[in-house]
Amino acid sequence: MAQRFHLLLSIIFFVNLISFSSQQDLSFIYNGFNQDQVNLHLDGSARIQPNGLLQLTNATTQQMGHAFFNRPFDFGSASSESLSFSTHFVCALVRNPGSDGGHGIAFVLSASMDLTQAEPTQFLGLFNISTNGSPSSQILAVELDTVQSAEFDDIDKNHVGIDENNLKSSVSDSASYYSDREGKNKSLTLLSGDSIQVWIDYEDSLLNVTLAPLKNQKKKPSKPLLSKSINLTAMFPDRRAFLGFSAATGSLISHQYILGWSFSRNRLSLQSLDISRLPSVPRPTIKKKNNPLLILLLVILALIVMAVLGGIYLYRKKKYAEVKEPWEKQYGPLRYSYKSLYKATRGFNKDGRLGKGGFGEVYKGTLPLVGDIAVKRLSHDAEQGMKQFVAEVVTMGSLQHKNLVPLLGYCRRKGELLLVSKYMEGGSVDQYLFHDDKPPLSWSQRVAVLRDIASALCYLHTGASQVVLHRDIKASNVMLNGNLQGFLGDFGMARFDDHGANLSATAAVGTIGYMALELTSTGTSTRTDVYAFGAFLLEVTCGRRPFDPEMAVEKRHLVKWVCECWRKGSLVGAIDARLGGKFVPGEVEMVLKLGLLCTSIVPDSRPTMEQVVQYINRHQMLPDFSPDTPGIGVSTPVLMGIPSLAITSTSVASSTPSVSSSSPNNSMFISHTIVYGDGR
Repeated sequence: MAQRFHLLLSIIFFVNLISFSSQQDLSFIYNGFNQDQVNLHLDGSARIQPNGLLQLTNATTQQMGHAFFNRPFDFGSASSESLSFSTHFVCALVRNPGSDGGHGIAFVLSASMDLTQAEPTQFLGLFNISTNGSPSSQILAVELDTVQSAEFDDIDKNHVGIDENNLKSSVSDSASYYSDREGKNKSLTLLSGDSIQVWIDYEDSLLNVTLAPLKNQKKKPSKPLLSKSINLTAMFPDRRAFLGFSAATGSLISHQYILGWSFSRNRLSLQSLDISRLPSVPRPTIKKKNNPLLILLLVILALIVMAVLGGIYLYRKKKYAEVKEPWEKQYGPLRYSYKSLYKATRGFNKDGRLGKGGFGEVYKGTLPLVGDIAVKRLSHDAEQGMKQFVAEVVTMGSLQHKNLVPLLGYCRRKGELLLVSKYMEGGSVDQYLFHDDKPPLSWSQRVAVLRDIASALCYLHTGASQVVLHRDIKASNVMLNGNLQGFLGDFGMARFDDHGANLSATAAVGTIGYMALELTSTGTSTRTDVYAFGAFLLEVTCGRRPFDPEMAVEKRHLVKWVCECWRKGSLVGAIDARLGGKFVPGEVEMVLKLGLLCTSIVPDSRPTMEQVVQYINRHQMLPDFSPDTPGIGVSTPVLMGIPSLAITSTSVASSTPSVSSSSPNNSMFISHTIVYGDGR
């Protein structure tokens, strides 16, 4: 009986030992990938190609792809000093012909395989704006980044970095490898399209990252590119992590591939990749010109398609009475059918109405594959209003920034315009500043919104393919999402200009209190946008409109009043009283001084938006100036009755015919202006 008992205990011991060993000795190798690979978890745009390539991203914008080995790397009882692993993979980053190429890829250790809540673009599919920098993210990544992001302090657009729960790399360097034959480091271009080998070794709490080209470099270099001491057991308290890759695209795209991958808990037992079995990397090429016969066939096919589409168009035009005119062909924005918008808003039901103004109504709706939308219905009796509407659609459709309200398309029907935009559930900033139905924003929330809008406006001035002048920056045109992130909207007055061109316009447009004095003489420019942003800075900080005729004379002009507070030594006293003292005095002073600097009556004394972004993010100190500096704290006169002057109706109250103020919910769309006293 005792012998049987000992035999049973021995069996149980060996079964547990085998199970423990299988978890501790995680090891695998992929010399190319099979489409029926059961050990890989793919999501997003990640796909396995027929030739065995693991493709993480393609030529689609705003996408991300992940590939994880579906068994976790279990640390077991190992300490950080005794824990080790080694991995070797071959990747290739291929740009489209004629483009700069998109964002890079990252090797990832993550507590979870579910990274679907992350964002694409510069976040590489790893984090979003709220999880970046949070220890709860539990992500260790080695990034091969091909875009320089100022917000993450990237050193260049061709670098390798180690990221510990944050895309601000704890250590980074320009991509290179050590040549043992030449005895020096040689540069490496990540976006060359050539295959690149990466070794990542973790031993004695030290993480080493080594790179080398696949061509003519079969052995691992003797010196790593990066080394960093990391406590893995502290980063992953559950003592396990999933291994894999992440990649993303934004408005910039590139094709990102993994050719082969080997992993082992021990550097000495790491299996070598068989280079001869790795799949080849495709190179996108510019298509050759088609021969005349093929062109003729395509023309005939296009005519047939146009005839069919024309028949469908005529049928739908008659049924839903939409309006399309030949002059619209030059714009070509995305157009929604009236039927789809009617269904999306449940027949423009009153329960879904977001707001009503003198010029239209805004309804909430839901479109399949798009989600929640806002649809604004406007009268288009005036030809000038029509062109303004189409200009907004074209302008917004060409802009790509995380802090711009996405405009989706439009429709025309029976004397009305319908504008489709992404629904911003948080409403506009002025609702939080001047309406009691919304709680006041905290100081940290206000600063975050100011930084968001500064980033968006900097993009309009310097990051877009052309210089974009917004020309109507104010609190009612700044929208918030559910997380109270700021989005700049209402591009009805925006205009495009080539970089380096004369940006001055012939007519002054904007809202009283946000308009620089030189608008009446030289017209709009990036400097006048900076002035309006400065007024917005003061408005958000002080909780007051830039011009309020109901206030006492000495407080009526916000710029002048704030400067006077500074002159009296009580600059912080200008802050919104609803904050109840919960703010950072030094930060408040910086924002108010920046607002005064931006609203200087001397245009050349105002900073550029690039400088504003540096100042507001505390990356650069404000220049030395005082309330007595020429141009500081000088209020712009109320401009009325000046030829060619257009002023938004939201800020004008005069003896002209009654003009209704636009609803805050309407501000994400078109600004209504007064030209020679005639409202539209």
